[in-house]
Amino acid sequence: MSTEVATKESTLPAVIESAESQAFSLIQRKAVALSKSTLVPKEYQSNPANCIIAVDISERLKVPPLLVMQNLYIVHGKPGWSSQFLIAAVNSCGRYHSLKYQFFGERGSDDWGCYAHTIERATGEVIKGDEVTIGMAKKEGWYTKSGSKWPSMPGQMLRYRAATFFARAYAPELTMGLPMQDEIIDIGPEQPKITTFDALAGEVEADPLGG
Repeated sequence: MSTEVATKESTLPAVIESAESQAFSLIQRKAVALSKSTLVPKEYQSNPANCIIAVDISERLKVPPLLVMQNLYIVHGKPGWSSQFLIAAVNSCGRYHSLKYQFFGERGSDDWGCYAHTIERATGEVIKGDEVTIGMAKKEGWYTKSGSKWPSMPGQMLRYRAATFFARAYAPELTMGLPMQDEIIDIGPEQPKITTFDALAGEVEADPLGG
C-alpha cells in the first residue's frame, strides 16, 4: 500500500507538468493562428509572442482574445486597458446590473462631477463608486496636461474616471490589476504618446481614448 502511495506521489509532479505543457501548447497554437489573421490589430499580426500574451489574458478573464487585442495598450511603457473595456467588463460580469452615472453640480463649474452606481444582483444592494469632479481633475493635474481630453470632453472623461473608481473599489479582478490607459496618460509625462503592446518593435500612435 505504501509503495502504491509513493508511486502516485512521485508521478504527480510529472502529471502536473504535462498538463501545464499541454495548456501552453494550446495557447501557442491559438496565438500562431491569430497572428496569421488580418483582422487582428497590426501589432499582433505576424507576432505570435504578443498573441500568446493576449490569449493568456483572455483565458484568465474569460473573454475573447480579439477583445483583449483591441483594448490593451502600452502608455509610457505601462500596459493599460481602454475605459470602454473596463465598463464592458463590469457590465458583463454578471454580478451587477449595468453601470449608471449620476451627475451633480453645475455644468461648467469645478463642482460638476459624477459617480458610477449600480445594483448588486445577489443582494439587491445599490453600490456607489467614489465621486469625481472637474475640480478634482484640475487639482490632480489631469485637466491641464498637454493633450488632455478633459477640457474638450469633460462629460465623457468624468464617466470614464467614475467607472474606474467603481471598478477599483468593487471589482479589481476584472482588470487583473492593470490601470486604465487614461489614468496612465493623466499621471504620466507631458505630451502623452500611446504605443502598441510590443513597444520594442517600434512605437505606433493610437487613439488616447481607445476608440
